This record gives sequence, C-alpha cells and structure tokens, in this order.
Amino acid sequence: MQLNLLKAKIHRATVTHAELHYEGSCAIDGRLLDISGIREYEQIHVYNINSGHRFVTYAIRAEEGSGIISVNGAAAHCASVGDLVIICAYGHCDQDEAAKFRPTLVYVDGDNRLTHTNDSIPAQAA
Repeated sequence: MQLNLLKAKIHRATVTHAELHYEGSCAIDGRLLDISGIREYEQIHVYNINSGHRFVTYAIRAEEGSGIISVNGAAAHCASVGDLVIICAYGHCDQDEAAKFRPTLVYVDGDNRLTHTNDSIPAQAA
C-alpha cells in the first residue's frame, strides 16, 4: 500500500503578490524552496488562513532571499496581499518508508524570513 504523506510545508507565509494575469503557479522565495525541499514545478497545496480557500498549483522559484510569495493566475482570486498561507507538498511512500519518514516543516516570520525548522508537530492538547 502506498501512503500520501506531508513531505514539506512552509507555515504561515505572508502573500506578497497576487498576479491575476501571470501565467500561473505560486512563486516562492528560492531560499524557502531549498530549505523546505519543495522543488520548482512540484505540485503544492496552498491553504489560505485568512479566507479558508484551499487550492492546488505548482511552485516556481522567486529570487533567493526576496521573501516573495506570489499567488499567480487564476489562483490569485484565492489570496490577497497580506494573507497568511500554509504551503504544503506531499509525497508517496510505502509503509516501511513511512515508519521512518519525517517531514520538513519551515516556519517564517511576517517578512517570510526563516525563523526555524522542525520535523514534527507537537501533539494537540485537549
């Protein structure tokens, strides 16, 4: 059996641009792509904390260190500049791989600068 697990996420990034008439995709600061392990052109899921919109697109590289998170094309209808988003990539693995696998979790500040990384999410308390 193949499992679909969270591979990587960039947590609470701030949208810096929403470009309706761009070719499409989501441009992400290249440094954040490298740290997270999300590859250019990889499918990503974007979850808009402000509006609740959830959409699927692909990642493209923005300038390293720029802090850019640009939602482009039709997806620009799902996010506005200043919105907080969670950007996730998923991967398939078998049960043996899943037992050892740890995701890459990237946390950023309000300017989309790295604050820290982790490989687990604390258990939610009741």
